[in-house]
Amino acid sequence: MDGSEARLDFGREARKGIPEIVFGQGKSDDQIVAIMRAFVERNGRALGSRLRPATLERLAAEFAGCQVDARPAARAAAIHAPGYQRPATGGRIGVLTAGTSDIPVAEEARLVAEEMGCDVAALYDVGVAGLHRLLDPLRELLGTDVAALVVAAGMDGALPSVVAGLAPVPVIGVPTSIGYGAGGKGRAALLAMLQTCAPGLVVVNIDNGVGAGATAALIANRLAAARGRGPR
Repeated sequence: MDGSEARLDFGREARKGIPEIVFGQGKSDDQIVAIMRAFVERNGRALGSRLRPATLERLAAEFAGCQVDARPAARAAAIHAPGYQRPATGGRIGVLTAGTSDIPVAEEARLVAEEMGCDVAALYDVGVAGLHRLLDPLRELLGTDVAALVVAAGMDGALPSVVAGLAPVPVIGVPTSIGYGAGGKGRAALLAMLQTCAPGLVVVNIDNGVGAGATAALIANRLAAARGRGPR
């Protein structure tokens, strides 16, 4: 199997504003390379998520003539053909994590939003176990005119609710599979976010950094377009 059996959606970005992203988990390296090559040749760019370390190394070798933006922490990569220019929409979002263990999911969201043309500011390791770490940096972040926030948290999943109670912009909560015991693997975090009493918080599925980054970028890009700073 070399990827030829895949039905590729080359028009997704034009239709949805969100590029197609190759989900690497469960695919062989040959399949991943073939699919990403098809996107580079057709659209000038390819994105991949849930990529194994060896796969990232192979992509760098296979696409030596391209710009390969590998993000090992995110298990993701973007490949740009020579001359390709990533869009710049004027949209701006923030990405926060409760702990350093949540960074891989946050970095996945960050890559997707950047590839959708957004500027992304990151604020990591500001969870409720040390809430004093959050307040001043969050105030500074909100002062940079972000249109939405992605907040990743595992364990009790409390940080998105706290942020949603303070921030005047939409918050996308991402429960991460960090935790143990009765609510381990993200279940407690997911339920806590869904049960929030803070308005303005929406929740994606466990570890879904792609979905969170895409949603935040859509919000930011629409706002930038409405303000006349970016294309409609």
